[in-house]
Amino acid sequence: MTTVLVFLDHPGASLAKGERELLSLAGSLGDVAVALADDAEQTYLDGVGSYGVGECYRPDTEVSGVLVAGKAAFLAEAARTAAADVVLLGNSYEAKEIAARAGIRLEAGVVTDVVSLDGDLVATKADFAGSYTVDCRVTTERAILTVKPNSVDAAEAGTPQAPREIRVPVGELAPAARITGRVDKPVSGRPELTEARVIVAGGRGVDGDFGPLEELADALGGAVGASRAATDAGWIEHSAQVGQTGKTVAPQLYVSVGISGAVQQRAGMQTSKVIVAINKDADSPVFEIADFGIVGDLFSVLPQATEEIRKRGL
Repeated sequence: MTTVLVFLDHPGASLAKGERELLSLAGSLGDVAVALADDAEQTYLDGVGSYGVGECYRPDTEVSGVLVAGKAAFLAEAARTAAADVVLLGNSYEAKEIAARAGIRLEAGVVTDVVSLDGDLVATKADFAGSYTVDCRVTTERAILTVKPNSVDAAEAGTPQAPREIRVPVGELAPAARITGRVDKPVSGRPELTEARVIVAGGRGVDGDFGPLEELADALGGAVGASRAATDAGWIEHSAQVGQTGKTVAPQLYVSVGISGAVQQRAGMQTSKVIVAINKDADSPVFEIADFGIVGDLFSVLPQATEEIRKRGL
């Protein structure tokens, strides 16, 4: 039987959507264990156990204050202790670096940006800035994979129960860099960009006014994203940037508003299930990848769309 180890970081009061997806994917592959890098509340641990997780590996020393080096060392030791055949992580930049470092320690193959995974561990991912979709499989005995949010349907949780805790020795950590402080991101009430099922993203064409985009995103229960041009102009925070130098997303619905669709932007959103493009320029490259396109003024189109969605109670 395949043993799958899921790495969970930054635990909250309860399991996040992306964490539920990872646990569901792991459950479809074999027996599931969890490597938890930080302290967690009992409700969180009960939620982990509700996905059939019997064992939760924890570091014997604090690893979250030394950037990724400590977490990678812990994950490698947890994988050895659990005799894990497969290790699954999220797809953040931090998670991908942890995967790479752990892969070196374990001499394991690493595949990032996975959007689907079959029972034979053949992973599907986008490559070369989204220009190609490729299937790949590691050739080592142990596989380490980072999975994009919204790539797997999260299964329903079972009966809450805390898994058995197992402490893993990490050894002496001598980091070159240590975290000295953290600042919480202001709460917007919208879902996290990388986990959102719906994203409304704006570019240079919004001319600094994200109001209509926020209205549409709120009507759809989605998040607000942006191109690099919009974030560089200071119209919205850089954490909202989608693209090759920003965040990579794969929502069920991606609404591109006033964005040309250059390759750097497409690299961050091309794996979205449905893409709707709104742009005044009928020759904009974004229409080449859009499932639905509207040539028109966003300040006219978006309010009408928002009104109709609210009217229908969607």
